[in-house]
Amino acid sequence: MEKSLARYIWSNTRLQQLWILAVVAFSMVPYFLSFDLPKQIVNGPIQGSGFEGEGATQTFMELSYTFPLIGKVEIFQGLQLGREQMLMALSLVFLALVVLNGLFKFYINTYKGRLGERMLRRIRFQLIDRVLRFPPNHFKRVKSAEIATMIKDEVEPMGGFTGDAFVSPALLGGQALTALAFIIVQNFWLGMIAAAIVGVQAIVIPRMRKRLLELGRQRQLTARELSGRVGEIVDGIGTIHGNDTSNLERADIAARLGLIFSIRYDLYQWKFLVKFLNNFLAQVTPFLFYAIGGYLALQGRLDIGQLVAVISAYKDLPGPLKELIDWDQMRQDVQVKYQQVYEQFNVEPLIDDSIHKVAMDDVAMLAAPIIVTNLAVSDDSGAKLIDHVSVEIKPNETVAIVGPNSSGAEAFAEALGRVVWANSGRITIDGKDLLELPESVSGRRISYASSDLYFFQGTLRDNLLYGLKHAPLTEPDYDEQTAQEAKWHAAEAIKAGNPTLDPNSDWVDYRAAGATGPADILTAMRPVLDAVLITEDILDLALRSTVDTQIHTKLAEHIVDLRAALREKMQQSELGDIVVPFDFDSYNAQATVGENLLFGSMKRPIMNNRRLAAHPYFQALFRETGLSNDLYAMGLEIAENAVELFHDLPPDHPFFQQLTFMTADDIPTYQALLQKLSSRKFDDATPEDRSAIIRLSFAYIEPRHRFGLLTDELTAKIVSARKQFHENIPDDLSAVIERYNPEHFISSASLMDNVLFGRIAYQRADASEGIRSLMVGLFDSLDLFDDVLSIGLEFDVGSGGKRLTMVQRQKLNLARTLLRRSDYIILNRPLSALDQRVQDQITNNLVNDLHHEGERPAIVWVLSNARLAALFDRILLFDRGSLVEAGNFPELSEQNGMFKELLS
Repeated sequence: MEKSLARYIWSNTRLQQLWILAVVAFSMVPYFLSFDLPKQIVNGPIQGSGFEGEGATQTFMELSYTFPLIGKVEIFQGLQLGREQMLMALSLVFLALVVLNGLFKFYINTYKGRLGERMLRRIRFQLIDRVLRFPPNHFKRVKSAEIATMIKDEVEPMGGFTGDAFVSPALLGGQALTALAFIIVQNFWLGMIAAAIVGVQAIVIPRMRKRLLELGRQRQLTARELSGRVGEIVDGIGTIHGNDTSNLERADIAARLGLIFSIRYDLYQWKFLVKFLNNFLAQVTPFLFYAIGGYLALQGRLDIGQLVAVISAYKDLPGPLKELIDWDQMRQDVQVKYQQVYEQFNVEPLIDDSIHKVAMDDVAMLAAPIIVTNLAVSDDSGAKLIDHVSVEIKPNETVAIVGPNSSGAEAFAEALGRVVWANSGRITIDGKDLLELPESVSGRRISYASSDLYFFQGTLRDNLLYGLKHAPLTEPDYDEQTAQEAKWHAAEAIKAGNPTLDPNSDWVDYRAAGATGPADILTAMRPVLDAVLITEDILDLALRSTVDTQIHTKLAEHIVDLRAALREKMQQSELGDIVVPFDFDSYNAQATVGENLLFGSMKRPIMNNRRLAAHPYFQALFRETGLSNDLYAMGLEIAENAVELFHDLPPDHPFFQQLTFMTADDIPTYQALLQKLSSRKFDDATPEDRSAIIRLSFAYIEPRHRFGLLTDELTAKIVSARKQFHENIPDDLSAVIERYNPEHFISSASLMDNVLFGRIAYQRADASEGIRSLMVGLFDSLDLFDDVLSIGLEFDVGSGGKRLTMVQRQKLNLARTLLRRSDYIILNRPLSALDQRVQDQITNNLVNDLHHEGERPAIVWVLSNARLAALFDRILLFDRGSLVEAGNFPELSEQNGMFKELLS
């Protein structure tokens, strides 16, 4: 990086700066004329100088020039104007100069702004580019929040300064000097007074502002550290709660905020002291002008027009001068900021930018072996992780790496995956150093996975295909207007030193995954998902998700067939009548009272039970049907039973898991409400209390809660109220409640609810699993499996993939690694969160399935279970950073060595 900000700006914007400086120089001409014109107006037409005789005129706008040897050349002889005419003409010229000066300022400021924004875009991109090229071990010493804060906030002033770096001193200094020169021309002594005050401001104020710069630097550092600390709290929230250290973190944050407060308070005091002194000096000069200039005018040594012109010129002097002093402060401030950015991002050695070059073409397979020669790797403290290891890994070979904890096996795999860099020794392929291979080769032909994983915010599909997004392979199909906008953005990107790669292109390398395009990518995905045992997880996510019927039209069209087929399959199995279907004319005992009343699905979070119970239409319906008293009495019974049974239990008691209508926190609330409603009469309760009580009845299910509150008479009344509800349903409720229809797909319900179209009986605890298995078979038989899988792949994994379990994340990470079908696959204990049985099953799947005819990648796997080494061609045993044993399973298991000890 360039160490000086000024040199960095000049080297990247040289031509633009020269152009705008030329515009600034040209703008000084009308600026000077605007100072002289008031004097001409006052002395000429207003005071009558030159118009002494009756009918006297003066020449206006004469244009002539005297050339050497040629003499005077008259371009325009001008107009002869009287006193009043000259007054109006000069005033119009003054107005024209005001407009012209304003247009110059408008153009200069607009050009500066565009120049600054381009530079800000350039420097932000270059900093992120450097982050992408940091050596791997550097990320262990930096905080992501601090890096993000610097790129987002701390470099922003540099963009604004770019346009001012050379233009502002030229423009403001030119304006100040022009005004000062004009004053000196009018009167030498008044000019000297103005020059003296300007000199004091130019020398004293910048020296006082050095303290402001130091305080600003301290404020910036403390704010960045606060950002990094907040990031640590967010990332380590589980550790904080688990160790009861939240108050320690509060104390630390309060101390940091206190330090920032003291710095900012000191900064404000010093800032306004400087401002007071600057304003005082600026106001002293008009006092001297009025006093001394007025005295000179009274003595006849200065005419009124000159005095007016001097005062008018001085009004334009403090502005540019103040802005010039502000510019100098900003220059020093952004230089300090840039220096901090330089120190943070000037990391050596950086990954060479040629290694990240985009490769649009297919990359040839790696047919040569990986040769490791005298490899030595150390951690940040200098401790040896690998000590001079030499080994050769052949193409198509399966290699198991085993060893006790801290044996060096993991570090060896990290070196093969380029996650760590060697201190000495080399890893080569076909004579080329592994670290010097372009990422277009290593990132496509070598795959690495470990338990240290990360997923970006987005869908499962996005993260699964992430390892295939190497280059923009298919250009997007834009309409004419969007295409023009894209061209404009591309042109601006070039001017800002950014690449013109379009993120809206299709970046997925389908051929690398064994597919021809988006249409059959799921076919290529499915064997990989099956091998890592994540297909069922994705299907489960699909069953719990709502479905966009505009996209998944086939599934919506076959929903009736699915429902009928599921009923038939259940009748043929032991599940029988475990699902009670929805019927508009009968009460569903396995559904809640609210669901039976609605006979539909609510589009949450727009509507919930509490709001529904308080809705005027519902309350009117309850009064008309007589359900108000029934549901109120039912809610009171539920509240009394719940309070009586659970008020003495701790909040984490498992019994609370059975309560769908009340949480542990609600128990004290309803206990107090029951005491308040001692008369138990409906009319004595307030509308809010009635809603709170009736709401409990909405979530009641007789077979589950077993309070014996639902009679045949009450269920018949609920079914009757249901019909009346849907006959006259208002528009606002109709918009948020989707009625159940056996012939249609319910878009606001989950896929499982759509297929079931009913509720599972609570008598069978394992019924859900059995039904899920039947559904999966049905999806396959009706050729809907890919549609359902696609719905599951649309699940948003959340920030860092935290909406998935660690087991699911590790499976997904392994699937992402395998999908691009590399020549060398390095697996560094990628399934540490899974139990040993599942790890064994996945290992068997991969070693056997990946090595079939036509596809035999080399597999290097750091195993947690040494017995699985029997599946591999060769075994490498590490201990204390050294390779101590090598051979196949029969050989090493018979020797009385360390491998035999690991097996035992």
